[in-house]
Amino acid sequence: MHLSKNLTEARLDKSQLVTSAPFVSLNSSIEAKESARVLRMRQNRRKTIDVLKVVHPPPRRSVPRHLQRYLQSLSSHEALLYAKREIEHAPLVENVGNDSYLYAPVFQNISIFKRSYELMEMILKVYIYRDGKKPIFHQPRLNGIYASEGWFMKLMEANREFVTKEPEKAHLFYLPYSSRQLELALYVRNSHNLRPLSKFLRDYVNMIASKYPFWNRTHGSDHFLVACHDWGPFITTEHVELKDNAIKALCNADLKENFVAGKDVSLPETAIRIASKPLRNIGGGIRVSQRPILAFFAGKMHGRVRPKLLKHWLNKDADMRIYGPLSRRVSKNMSYVRHMKSSKYCICPMGYEVNSPRIVEAIYYECVPVIIADNFVLPLSEVLEWKAFSVTVAEIDIPKLKEILLAIPLKRYLQMLMNVKMVQKHFLWNPNPMRYDLFHMILHSIWYNRLNQIQIPQS
Repeated sequence: MHLSKNLTEARLDKSQLVTSAPFVSLNSSIEAKESARVLRMRQNRRKTIDVLKVVHPPPRRSVPRHLQRYLQSLSSHEALLYAKREIEHAPLVENVGNDSYLYAPVFQNISIFKRSYELMEMILKVYIYRDGKKPIFHQPRLNGIYASEGWFMKLMEANREFVTKEPEKAHLFYLPYSSRQLELALYVRNSHNLRPLSKFLRDYVNMIASKYPFWNRTHGSDHFLVACHDWGPFITTEHVELKDNAIKALCNADLKENFVAGKDVSLPETAIRIASKPLRNIGGGIRVSQRPILAFFAGKMHGRVRPKLLKHWLNKDADMRIYGPLSRRVSKNMSYVRHMKSSKYCICPMGYEVNSPRIVEAIYYECVPVIIADNFVLPLSEVLEWKAFSVTVAEIDIPKLKEILLAIPLKRYLQMLMNVKMVQKHFLWNPNPMRYDLFHMILHSIWYNRLNQIQIPQS
């Protein structure tokens, strides 16, 4: 805790050092050129202030040759049975201190997660169907609020560790379509008719099932898709096996809308503004004693929750900076990102659907997320312990929001803030993926939920 605080203060001090403009003499072209050079250097340094310093994970454990030979001798189903048995008897992880890359308090069970992840690295093979034409298939969109599905597609298709070209050896089968591209290609604006999109996906799955034997072998239970559009759950409904059996990684993880906890995966929604810089502005939350804002929200009035939030808190309390869209007058003095980095809590209400990119934004900008979305299955909740680094508030308790936040003891808040910083690395889209980052965490949750469907025979 003390070390992290000092690092945050050092980062803040460094930021203060480069903000002043250099003196430029109007009487000397040499001085002007030199000052311009210094200014460019300082501007470049300023640009790097908010670039996250990536801490690399430990390397993979080597697998003994006799175990490699044994695993290679197993069928895909036998390998899954082996993995499930191993996870049920996972050894206790004893190194859970601050020097460990995996920080135990942010996990439900660090021992089970670590063993499951290691087994995924040893065993898992994914086959990607090459069928399907661009832009709906094989063409990821890497920016915007639906970027999660695009980044996963890009990194999955480029992967050499888990991807196999031999479907007979695969444990999972990826349907590489983009729900956002499907919307852009087929949806008729303002028609409110999603059926053409559902029928398109139904016909694609039927084609896959008739062309290859793998779908019918398990009725789709070892197939998965990744969709971040709000309509993700609805455009699977025309195909019963796709809806009921396949693993759906969805941003719209609503228990009341075709999401099955324990089978489907809640996909973190990440708003990537610049595709070439997915780690831009991450980190840099200022120290707690200098955070002037208790709670912050700014955004459009989508859905049922946000109007209630503004009704009770807009211009009602100086500690509660609750806005609609952030006006130019406000953002001129403090940007949206700086608001989040200067707040103790960041309010993350649902939009049209239960998901919101603000949850991951809060983690990126080191602000404790306050999630207001009834029936929402939190992202990667198979393994992450969300109550360790976030607050969940029922929609009915919006009028008591400040009271709820003030009731949290300082010691508890500081621990949550520390946990936000420790869990941050698991939500990063690294252009070159590394162990335990968001690409691998999503893939692990899909792997883990596939194992959940496997029944170990009674001996």
